[in-house]
Amino acid sequence: MLENLDRLALYDGILTNPVGQSYCAMLRCVAAGEPPHQFVAAAAKLSGLLAQHSERPAWRADSDAWQHFLVQQIVEAENAFTQSAALAGPNGLSAALRSLAEEDLSILQRLFDLNAAAWRTLVRHLELDETLPYLAWDNFSSPSPSDNDRHEQDLRERLSSLQDWREAVPLLAAHYRQHGTGDFARYSAFRWVHAALGGRLQGIARPDPIRLEELIGDERQRSLLMQNTEHLLAGYRANNVLLCGDRGTGKSSSIKALLHRYRDQGLRLIEVAKDDLGDFHHIVETLQERPQSFVVFVDDLSFEPHETDYKALKAVLEGSVAAQPRNVVIYATSNRSHLIRENFSDRAGILEGEVHPKETLQETFSLSDRFGIRIAFVSPTQAQYLEIVRALAEQRCLAIDHADLRARAITWAQQQNGFSGRTARQFVDFLEGDLGKSRAP
Repeated sequence: MLENLDRLALYDGILTNPVGQSYCAMLRCVAAGEPPHQFVAAAAKLSGLLAQHSERPAWRADSDAWQHFLVQQIVEAENAFTQSAALAGPNGLSAALRSLAEEDLSILQRLFDLNAAAWRTLVRHLELDETLPYLAWDNFSSPSPSDNDRHEQDLRERLSSLQDWREAVPLLAAHYRQHGTGDFARYSAFRWVHAALGGRLQGIARPDPIRLEELIGDERQRSLLMQNTEHLLAGYRANNVLLCGDRGTGKSSSIKALLHRYRDQGLRLIEVAKDDLGDFHHIVETLQERPQSFVVFVDDLSFEPHETDYKALKAVLEGSVAAQPRNVVIYATSNRSHLIRENFSDRAGILEGEVHPKETLQETFSLSDRFGIRIAFVSPTQAQYLEIVRALAEQRCLAIDHADLRARAITWAQQQNGFSGRTARQFVDFLEGDLGKSRAP
C-alpha cells in the first residue's frame, strides 16, 4: 500500500493533509513492525482529526469518517485532471490524462476499502483493548447534512457501489464540470478580500439561508431577476442588474436567495465591497476560466457627489477595453435610483469651479443607466405587510390566533421600523422565540 501511495500522480495532495499524514503513519507502523504503543499513538491522532472533521455539515453519521474524508478530498481536489475536466467535461480529456486518473483512482479505492472495520480486523493480533476506541471512527455522530451537500453524498454512494474505480473517470469528470473544483466545490459564496497585490476570494462556510419561497410580495421583480440569472446559467449574455428602492424591501435578500435555488446549476455568489470595485479586473481573472456562473454582489451601492469611485464602476459596466466575461454579472442594490446623491444646488448649476455643470450631472447620473436591468422595490402597504407576516407565520407553523397575530404585527411595525418586508421578518423571528419560550416547561 505504501509503495502504491508513492505512485499517486494527480491526487498526491491528499497525503499532505494532516488526516492523510496520520493515516500513512498508521500504515508505516504496521509495515515496519513498530511496537504496538506507536500504532496506538498514530491511531489516536487520526481518530481525533477525523472526529473534528466529522463536525462539518456535509458529514453523514451512517458512513465511515475516513471514507467520507477521502471522497471529500477527491471532490475538492485541484489538479491537472480536475481542472481539465471542469473546463472540458468527460469528452475533452486526453488519453494520457485519463490513464493517470484511472491509476490514481485504483490506488485511492484501496485506501477507501481500508476503513475502520478493516483496520480492526487487520490489527487483531495486537490484542490491545486500548486500540479499539481509536479505530471506531465509523461510529461518530454529527449534524445533519445541508441541502448543498447532496451531490457529494450521491457521489460517495456511487463510488462505494463500483467494483473498479477506474470506471469512475467519466463520473468524476462530469461532477467537476458541473460542481467545480477546489474552493469552488467547497463553497458556494465568497467575499472578495482586497490586498496590495490584487486580493483574493475568501469562502463563506455558512451563507445566508434565505430562500426565494420565504420572500413574499414583489413576485414580478424577483421573476425578472430569476429570468436574467437563468440566462446567465444557460451561457447567454445576461444583464448587470440594479435593484433600487426603499430600505427593507428585500433587495439584498432576493439576490442572496438565488444562491440556494441555483447552486446545483453552477451559480456562485461573490460579495464585493463598493470600495473594492477597482479590483474588478482581478476578480474577473480569477473567475473567467471557471465553468461556474458568478454573480458579483455589491450591496448598498451609492456615492456622495465628491466621491469619484463611481468612475471605476462605470468602466466595469461599460467602457473598459476588457470585455466582461459571459459567466460573470454584477447585481447591485441601492436605496437611490441614480446611485449618486444630488443636491438642489447641483441642479441650479452652482458647482464650484464648474463651467458646464450640466455635463457633470449627466456623467454622474449615467452610472445607473449602464445597468442593463433596473428593478424597483417599494415598501408594502399595511395590508401587504400583514400578508407577509401571515405567510411567514404559516411557513413556520406558529400557533397563534389570526386577530392576535394581526394586532401584534401592527404594534411591532409602529414601534420599530414601519411597514416593510424586513420588519415583517424581524417581527416573526421575535414572535417565534416568544411563543416558544412561553410554551417551554
